[in-house]
Amino acid sequence: MSEIYPVLRELLAAEEPVVLATVIEGPHAGAKLLATGPDDVQGTLGDDDLDRVVTRDALGELAAGRTGVRSYGAHGEAREDEVKIFIETFAPPPKMIIFGAVDFTAALARAGKLLGFRVTVADAREVFATPRRFPMADEVLVEWPNRVLERLGPSLGPADAVCVLTHDNKFDVPALMSAVETNVGYIGAMGSRRTSENREARLREEGMTDEQLARILAPIGLDIGSRTPEETAISVCAEIIARRTGKLAPSLRDGSGPIHA
Repeated sequence: MSEIYPVLRELLAAEEPVVLATVIEGPHAGAKLLATGPDDVQGTLGDDDLDRVVTRDALGELAAGRTGVRSYGAHGEAREDEVKIFIETFAPPPKMIIFGAVDFTAALARAGKLLGFRVTVADAREVFATPRRFPMADEVLVEWPNRVLERLGPSLGPADAVCVLTHDNKFDVPALMSAVETNVGYIGAMGSRRTSENREARLREEGMTDEQLARILAPIGLDIGSRTPEETAISVCAEIIARRTGKLAPSLRDGSGPIHA
């Protein structure tokens, strides 16, 4: 068990997802099991069958980002109460990738940090994408969107977000074409309804399917009458939360008429 903590410390420092299961009641109280995947398990809870069942359940909790107590029989039987296991998940912070070093970017980066995102700002224009302009971001990249997503895309999941704020097709199209190839949970793109329609036509020309287009929230944000960068950032973050939790909310994409009254 003593060997588990150095491994856990290294994984946490590297921001790798990991789950720790501890027997808090029953035989072998205090026994621990550490897992990052079905084939990467260290430690034991004192029974092979219990280890197998708890590993499966713990990895499921890790994927959902949940921490809590589960009860089992001595050999992992369901609906029994002989053993209580505390399952503690350590998931890395969700990622928000913002494409476009524009006026709205700083406000969205600040709001994203407030919600616990690890924020990356990326723009191919070196003069705009500087840490001095975006000190609140965890990372500022001078790079084309498709290159960024070639590297970061495989790690994106349902809790993550890609926000395209440039409303310039030479940046938007490669960003969105690459974003829909990932498992990211939220994809939003800024622009007026006319800009969004023109961009959709360009994306179709590039081969984007109806199913992929349906993943893009454009115009970005909820329809709450936001005007300033700060208000827009709140509307975008609210839309991200609504999409993640499955709640119905009035997205700008689903409305009609001018975005700003």
